[in-house]
Amino acid sequence: MDVTSLGTSDISALLVEADQRGLTLDDGSRVAVVGGGPAGTFFAYFLQRLAESAGFELEIDIYEPRLFTHRGPAGCNHCGGIVSESLVQLLASEGINLPTEVVERGIEAYMLHMDVGSVRIRTPSEEKRIAGVFRGNGPRGSERSLRVGFDQYLLDLAASKGAKVIRSLVTRVGWHDGRPEIEYAGGKRASYDLVALAAGVNSQLLQNGCDAAPGYTFPGTLTAFIGEFNLGQAAIQQSLGDAMHIFLLDLPRLEFAAMIPKGDYVTLCVLGHDVDPAMVDALLAAPEVRRCFPNGKLPDLVCHCFPRLNVRPSAQPYADRLVSIGDCGVARLYKDGIGSAYRMAKAAARTAAFHGVSARDFEAHYAPTCKAMNWDNQLARLVFMSTTAIQKLRLLRHGVLRMTAAEQANREKFEHMSSVLWDVFTGSAPYKDVLVRCCHPGFIASLTWNLLAGNVEALTAKRPENVV
Repeated sequence: MDVTSLGTSDISALLVEADQRGLTLDDGSRVAVVGGGPAGTFFAYFLQRLAESAGFELEIDIYEPRLFTHRGPAGCNHCGGIVSESLVQLLASEGINLPTEVVERGIEAYMLHMDVGSVRIRTPSEEKRIAGVFRGNGPRGSERSLRVGFDQYLLDLAASKGAKVIRSLVTRVGWHDGRPEIEYAGGKRASYDLVALAAGVNSQLLQNGCDAAPGYTFPGTLTAFIGEFNLGQAAIQQSLGDAMHIFLLDLPRLEFAAMIPKGDYVTLCVLGHDVDPAMVDALLAAPEVRRCFPNGKLPDLVCHCFPRLNVRPSAQPYADRLVSIGDCGVARLYKDGIGSAYRMAKAAARTAAFHGVSARDFEAHYAPTCKAMNWDNQLARLVFMSTTAIQKLRLLRHGVLRMTAAEQANREKFEHMSSVLWDVFTGSAPYKDVLVRCCHPGFIASLTWNLLAGNVEALTAKRPENVV
């Protein structure tokens, strides 16, 4: 539902109820958003729209020291940069239409690589397509100057709606006269009626603690790896095509890895339990990975980092006049970070505009969205236990490969394994939906048959491990 779809009488009733409780936003209230990534800019955008629909104006300041127009680390937001078609359509319904220059490449399929073979899985439907985007202006050393990064587009959009972007690092959030106070730019201070913390888990501000948020704990994190290769569009088209390449390999501590084509570059994402250089080296040495590069030769990385990912939510992501959004609060496990930022930011903005900014307001109207995402993340752990079992057990890999290849060869059949794998690796559906489909009798029967047939074929025929 569009955020402005409530009727005038409904909005008035909500505002009257909120005003009776105190701690509300009204005409001229000041709001600070700490962090200009997707969570912060979505929040500013929705809060401004909702305030307008309710008939009052806000002063919104977005604190963001990074320049997303810069290449390399100065403009990077430490993310693989995948946006699902369903999210693109959802944003369009909210008035956020991504221009073509933001989307680097549409992903029409993905290649699943295992030691027993590889299979190409085409998108189950148009709504399940995904796209690759750069979060900044591009990797270090890139020459293209006209690129529009996803984060810069959103920041410009929020500014066009009236938000003020302050290019400064926030060093502290405290209190002054009963209101949260921002400290920035070598000691400058400013008080606000509401502060939205959207700095992310890679921010020093939240790692060092936040005096203004009683009960807040830093989210649980794991280290990931993001790297960029410069191959050129011709080489990418020849070696990778229009597919995202997924690697489900039996390497210690590895959950999975992916290579995403974007313009002249390929983004490598490695997720696992505290990824380190040794794990990345082992992955890049795997023949399944090397075969994806022209002539099997691995080019040098032009840019890389080891960012932290939110894998456990923060405790108490809200207080009076304070709310944490994005991955400094609650985020979707491993996948769809932009999508989860959108959902959490919208829920927080709706609460602040129509209900109030007290801890009780956020508990009643924002916490349910947090809890729903946390519950889905618990189910995700069961899903990833299954993918880990596939990585560790060769007999399972034979069955999964055979079942997926058979489905892709006959597109008229209901794609049990193909749709499950697509949603697991792209984040295009809630993990609850993935588990429900895995429990379908047809899925279980087909997997059982293919486990038997695939392993018999592997033992008796000793057939070549072909790419399907």
